[in-house]
Amino acid sequence: MRRTTKPIKTIYCLSYFLLVIVLCAGLNNEDLFPKNSVEFTNALGPENILKIHCVSKDDDLGYHYLRHGRIYSFRFDDSVLKTKFDCDLWQGSPYYKFHANFRAYEGGGFVVHNGKKNFWETREDGIYFTHGREIPKLEYKWSREEII
Repeated sequence: MRRTTKPIKTIYCLSYFLLVIVLCAGLNNEDLFPKNSVEFTNALGPENILKIHCVSKDDDLGYHYLRHGRIYSFRFDDSVLKTKFDCDLWQGSPYYKFHANFRAYEGGGFVVHNGKKNFWETREDGIYFTHGREIPKLEYKWSREEII
């Protein structure tokens, strides 16, 4: 008597398909794997507008202009190939006399981060950084732009 393996193969295929569906649903669940974020706050003087431009290898987030007290943020997932966002900031109304360029986020690679938060606060004396659990510390000073 010969046994048929077709029903067993069908069950394995169906089980595999369901496992893939469950994993995909779970990986897209932001409660399990929250996105990383970068946030900028304009704590400059009341009349001082902050200009922000951030880019990664794959994305150009465009230019954003923040009035005093306003916040600009973006969220994203880490890549296994290293995720980096470099940002240019300008301030000094009306001609944006001061500039800073720095890496606002670096992650990914072998260790993929979820829910990592980078908070940047711009003040008259420089740019402050925190992950949100500690008091912001001065990370970068403004450099003076040559106005032509």
